[in-house]
Amino acid sequence: MFALLSVADKTGLEALAGPLVAAGLDLLASGGTAHYLQQQGFTVTEVADYTGSPEILGGRVKTLHPRIHGGILARLDQRTELEQAGISPIAVVVVNLYPFAQTIAQPEVTESEAIEQIDIGGVALIRAAAKNFTQVSVLTHPDQYPDFSQHLTQGLTESYRRTLAQQAFAYTSSYDQTIAQWFAGEGRLPETLNLHLTRHQPLRYGENPHQPATWYRQEAVGFTTARILQGKELSFNNLVDLEAARRLVARFAPLPCAVIIKHTNPCGVALGITLAAAYHRAYTADSVSAFGGIVGLSQPVDEATAQQLVQTFLECVLAPDFSPEALAILQRKPQLRLLALPDLTTAPPLDFKAISGGLLVQATATQPDDPAMWQVVTQRRPTPDEWRGLSFAWEVVQQVKSNAIVLTRDQQTLGIGVGQTNRVGSAQLALAQAGSQAQGAVLASDGFFPFDDTVRLAARHGVQALIQPGGSKRDSDSIAACDELGLTMVMTGTRHFLH
Repeated sequence: MFALLSVADKTGLEALAGPLVAAGLDLLASGGTAHYLQQQGFTVTEVADYTGSPEILGGRVKTLHPRIHGGILARLDQRTELEQAGISPIAVVVVNLYPFAQTIAQPEVTESEAIEQIDIGGVALIRAAAKNFTQVSVLTHPDQYPDFSQHLTQGLTESYRRTLAQQAFAYTSSYDQTIAQWFAGEGRLPETLNLHLTRHQPLRYGENPHQPATWYRQEAVGFTTARILQGKELSFNNLVDLEAARRLVARFAPLPCAVIIKHTNPCGVALGITLAAAYHRAYTADSVSAFGGIVGLSQPVDEATAQQLVQTFLECVLAPDFSPEALAILQRKPQLRLLALPDLTTAPPLDFKAISGGLLVQATATQPDDPAMWQVVTQRRPTPDEWRGLSFAWEVVQQVKSNAIVLTRDQQTLGIGVGQTNRVGSAQLALAQAGSQAQGAVLASDGFFPFDDTVRLAARHGVQALIQPGGSKRDSDSIAACDELGLTMVMTGTRHFLH
């Protein structure tokens, strides 16, 4: 009796193969998986040798064969027919699929490269094994291996195999949904949206203690792959803020960048010559709000940055990695949550908001704007320093809740106006926070100016350059005010509200 293994992700495979052999199962594997296990010292029969049919079409066809699927699908009352055909039963199927989602996430991937990562034989194996769950156990993820090995030793029950079958069908359904979305095209949504989420871990509670909460994952990417190096258990609100930090710091990586998040909004953002300099600038942008904040860093944390991080109370620090010297320093704050996430740039393709009776779904805004499409609409053009400032401020304002106003100078935020019911109110908050530093600063707005009042208010505080999407019927009023006051203004043509 065989255990069939055919996996793209070989994580933990040798640790699973040992218990399978100890349980009396012979190992049957497709080419790449067979070679890997043989290198680990296991005796393995290759699928091509067993079926007598070598892989063809460059590996497109290798497990689609009656000797394979007959061994998986046979019921107990069909075993005689199986023996007459010279087919051995297959009791365990271990398959994970080609990395389609990871492939299409690569910026330069071609259509032909993506199509080659659409798994056919693997999906057929998983579905066949799950259909015959009364006789066959199916595994689709390395996370399942330790628990399965324990059940294998204690005795596999039909109830457990049913659970594995449910997880297998959810896995293939999610895989197909990803492919369907890719065929629909970027920015388009399929007619039918099927969500298959696996519980990653329960959370203590949601936004408030009386709200139960659980963390579900679609696949093992993003924060589900982060290494939690120390600190208390992550909360619902921590994770929401961490995603806000990741989203913003990813816009500037790999430049040395630091962001400090409070209640999903940035309170300090800065670039620096070094990571330590960037964090110092982000912290001093609003040191009062930084207390209890979530820090996102674009580069691995070094000793100099860690020395600054322990100077104030923080909830979490997110970075691609932490040096040993930095970890030794940060251990002085044992409750501080440290997350190492090497890939800060992978974003969810879809954004969901729940309403009564359904979900609102939109494509995630991940593509950077093209400054070549921006228009200088005033008589005075921005200086080179102002251009850099406007670009920086425009990236930041996109991650601030509307109505959003951001004041910056030298790639450092000076004042941030968040979530007010009118744009002038947000500008007043940002300008008050900046104080005298507003002199010579640049201002970014996530929405257009319906009146010239924000322009005139900014000018009174010394702001010299503004950037906004444009699109108001009264754009000409703001443009005229800028020309009258000697300011420069850029219109991007793209709106970035964050509600």
